[in-house]
Amino acid sequence: MTIDLNSLSEEQKKKILNLNNLQQSFEFITSQKLQIESTLRESELAIEELEKINPDDVVYKSIGGILVKSEKNKLLDEKKSLKVTLEMRLKTLKQKEERIKSQIETMRKSLQADLQKQNS
Repeated sequence: MTIDLNSLSEEQKKKILNLNNLQQSFEFITSQKLQIESTLRESELAIEELEKINPDDVVYKSIGGILVKSEKNKLLDEKKSLKVTLEMRLKTLKQKEERIKSQIETMRKSLQADLQKQNS
């Protein structure tokens, strides 16, 4: 369906602009969520591996592209802390994603109703 933008009211044009902005926000949040999920999986794998090794084993952590010797327990605590932070961030992003999805649906329905009234 093609819409002649010149035939739309200012309110309808604003709704279309808002809908586009919401869709862009949704895409951005979805992208962030995927990145957080990936980092969370990496952290969980690191925690699993660190828990398997002996406390006396030598471990290294990556800092800015170099490996630095570290202590197992210290590194394990850092990874667990990171995991908690990532889980909270992921929960927040999921909530934002759902809220924006709902706003998009509401805006879409409102715009469709406006256009149907206009074409009747």
